[in-house]
Amino acid sequence: MKKKLPPSFYNPVTFAGAVIAGISFGLILFLMLLDFFATEHKPYLGIITFVILPSFLILGLIVVALGIIREHRREAQGKHRDHALPIVDLNDSRHRRAVLIFSVGTILLLLFSAFGSYKAYEYTDSVQFCGTICHSVMNPEYTAYQHSPHAHVDCVKCHIGPGADWYVRSKITGAYQIYSVLFHKYSRPIATPIKNLRPATETCEQCHWPKAFYDKLEKTKNYFLSDEKNTSMNLTLSINIGGGNEEVGVKSGIHWHMNISNKITYIAADRERQVIPWVKVKSLITGKETVYKSTDEKLPPSMITEDNMRTMDCIDCHNRPSHVYHPPATSVNEAMATGLIDSQLPYIKSVSVQALDAGYTKKDIALDSIKTSMEEFYDANYHEIFVNKKAQIESAIQEVQKIYSLNYFPEMNVSWRKFPNNIGHLYSPGCFRCHDGKHVSEDGKVISKDCTVCHTILSEQIGNQKPEVSLSGVPYVHPVDIGDTWKTTQCSNCHSKH
Repeated sequence: MKKKLPPSFYNPVTFAGAVIAGISFGLILFLMLLDFFATEHKPYLGIITFVILPSFLILGLIVVALGIIREHRREAQGKHRDHALPIVDLNDSRHRRAVLIFSVGTILLLLFSAFGSYKAYEYTDSVQFCGTICHSVMNPEYTAYQHSPHAHVDCVKCHIGPGADWYVRSKITGAYQIYSVLFHKYSRPIATPIKNLRPATETCEQCHWPKAFYDKLEKTKNYFLSDEKNTSMNLTLSINIGGGNEEVGVKSGIHWHMNISNKITYIAADRERQVIPWVKVKSLITGKETVYKSTDEKLPPSMITEDNMRTMDCIDCHNRPSHVYHPPATSVNEAMATGLIDSQLPYIKSVSVQALDAGYTKKDIALDSIKTSMEEFYDANYHEIFVNKKAQIESAIQEVQKIYSLNYFPEMNVSWRKFPNNIGHLYSPGCFRCHDGKHVSEDGKVISKDCTVCHTILSEQIGNQKPEVSLSGVPYVHPVDIGDTWKTTQCSNCHSKH
């Protein structure tokens, strides 16, 4: 039979390389078709289709080339093969049996390889893989995620999103992470990714559409003071989440920021974007631009470049959508409001917060210390209550220990202090990064610090006092008399200390 390729192609090594390359190419086509016809695209399919299998394809081609080179050298040395490839005679029963076994084995191998490849990428797409195997060092993030509003959303849908290009990019840029985990070179805590994040329009907005946010939201917040009686304070707010859809007539509110009618660009002075001294607002209707500069934080002219400018999107406010580490006061307030911690125990708010935020080095030490410190407090100061309300105190201790386990990870140096939450302004600058009344334009305009821009207080009640109620809004009264200091000082300056 006339050979269609040069003689050097006909050798066992080249044949083996061709088989490897052929099987890899077939699997690539299979997975590409699988992805094309799938109703839901899974980002981790990219690593198999576009990274792993192409690597085997290239390896097979390299083996093909090595076989050809080796055969050329054999020919140069005067060595020739009588039979370049095995001779198959189907009239021979032994040959027929061998061909049958080889054919069936090859088909089964292809089927199981295809099925195995699919199940492999399906598993690597799972939350368990991300949280417990691949990123075991990220236990704090995984724990917080399991108790977040996005607990039923797969990690990859937010961190990578649809499409293979961002998947491959994330894995290539994250190659150092494998090395750092294997050799314990990772930082403690693991830094939150800030730069080079995929735009929120391609991740968050796959589920959350900014134009849908145009109404108001009523919310009641329950607080307890750190006094002996744990005096309660209840606020009912009308939160202006509007601004997301001018077609309904509401053009002001929190989602005014979402680049629908206005584009907001800013420059941060720090990596965490907690200090923002420069803001530019551009009207997408008129094209007018206004630049606001902080009177407190001066930005060097050399930093005012296009490379340093960031267009504001969801993540600039919702920077902790799933991995939230709650301040102790927030968690204790919620536990007391829902009855998980008995608010009748004297100083329970203060004792719980202090026990949580004492700065422990290990989790087991923390849990033991929380129990010891709370029991010793009531035994020494309220012995009768300690004896008569043993069950309530024990229940409170267990709840405080649970709060600690969900929000503090001393081995990784993780707590709420390391990861500020930009929603609100009580425990971190949040809104006040820009809305501090100190960002002024050249013509004298100031970014508003007026509380009613974002919310209106419909009612406020402190302790047993008569509640103040008004649909048009009531003036805020600070529960502790500090004069007018609260009007000129950022909330987080005081509250972040507790």
